[in-house]
Amino acid sequence: MNYRIEGGNLPAVIITLNPGETIFSEAGGRTWSRGQIQTETKGGSLGKALGRMFTGESLFLSYYTAQSPAEIVFTSSFPGRIVARVLQPGESVICQKSAFLCATYGVELSAHIQKKVGAGLVGGEGFIMQRVTGPGLAFFEFDGYCPEYDLAPGEQIVCDTGVMAMMDATCTMDVQMVKGVKNMFLGGEGLFDTVITGPGKVCLQTMPASKVAHAIAPYIVSK
Repeated sequence: MNYRIEGGNLPAVIITLNPGETIFSEAGGRTWSRGQIQTETKGGSLGKALGRMFTGESLFLSYYTAQSPAEIVFTSSFPGRIVARVLQPGESVICQKSAFLCATYGVELSAHIQKKVGAGLVGGEGFIMQRVTGPGLAFFEFDGYCPEYDLAPGEQIVCDTGVMAMMDATCTMDVQMVKGVKNMFLGGEGLFDTVITGPGKVCLQTMPASKVAHAIAPYIVSK
């Protein structure tokens, strides 16, 4: 299986499948394809299906298996970046809702529930996020530019709420209140920051959809 990511800020991942190879996405995730591909929709166990629903994905998954040399394409739903990640057996990443795009057969999706109440209430990512576990190759879509950082054990990165796109399961996430009354009410940064602590890799996003919605809200005239 080979792939390439094209399209700049409106990206698409173009995957070449050999006969017998399978890739899956949320139901209806494929944008277009070439060659003979068999599509099968599965729900899995009720628990896993409900977990996907709470993380913003559909109840069912579509599995695409090549019957001949074929090409299948998945596109992002928002201007940004598609990120590929090779996951080893048992290796997991935690990501924002609706970040999962597609993956090879063998990758597992599940819900990740924030253990810390503060992070779930005001962190911008919510109580329930996505856990994606290997082995296999997974693709994710993030909003805007997406820088990556490798955090050492105990090293922290502080960011606006909603900016954390994906982190290794070895990282932890919490929120902290902005210090100083003037900073809280006059600084323009909001009341809370998201704090991610290593070790592990962290992907951030510069333009989450919630930030775009907030920016354009004053220009929308209600009828």
